[in-house]
Amino acid sequence: MKHARALGRRLLGAVLLAAAAGALAVPAPWYQWRSKQDGKLACAQTSPGPGWEKAHGPFKDSHCTKPGHTK
Repeated sequence: MKHARALGRRLLGAVLLAAAAGALAVPAPWYQWRSKQDGKLACAQTSPGPGWEKAHGPFKDSHCTKPGHTK
C-alpha cells in the first residue's frame, strides 16, 4: 500500500511536469516557400517538398503577413 501511494505521487508529478512543459511550448514559425517550377509562393511551417525553396520569413501567422523571429 505504501509503495502504491509513492508510485501514484510520482506518476502525478510526472504528468504535471509534462503538462507544464507543454504549456510553455512555442509554435513553429511560418515561412514563404517559392516553387522552383513556376515561382508561385506558399506559406507553410515546413517545406512543401523538394521542388520548393525558402523565400521569406519567419512569420507568426499562417498567412505569412506578421513578421516573426526565431531563437
